[in-house]
Amino acid sequence: MSNEEQTVCAVSAQATPEQMLYAKILERGAALGLLMMIVSYILYVSGLITPTVPIETVAANWHLGIHDYLAATGSPTGWAWFGMLGTGDYMNFAGLALLALLTIVCYAVLIPGYLRCNDKAYTFFTIAEIIVLSLAASGLVGGGGH
Repeated sequence: MSNEEQTVCAVSAQATPEQMLYAKILERGAALGLLMMIVSYILYVSGLITPTVPIETVAANWHLGIHDYLAATGSPTGWAWFGMLGTGDYMNFAGLALLALLTIVCYAVLIPGYLRCNDKAYTFFTIAEIIVLSLAASGLVGGGGH
């Protein structure tokens, strides 16, 4: 390891290049995700983009439990919303999905630095966290209303 790499790998209050990239991705991704959600909400409530489930139907069934609501409105479960991104009520899911994806992307950015510094523990736990988050998002494991 060169002197420069040793300096970067030493415990320091100075952020590593990977940490700076993590912060930049998180900042810009969060801003974009929030902007997407704001724009999609405005398009939804203004009626400019037709929703799958009309607002009146949502309001009329709001008191129902999740399973009854899904049945009454014909709303999708799991990843079926992805095919409905062009509708007013599901367009905002794109911004939400981006916000959720940011953690995985930001963790992945850290791995090269951990590998370069031969930090096996942080490399292992970062990869494990990416796997756990990806499995949770996939819907392949777990239960819940989706």
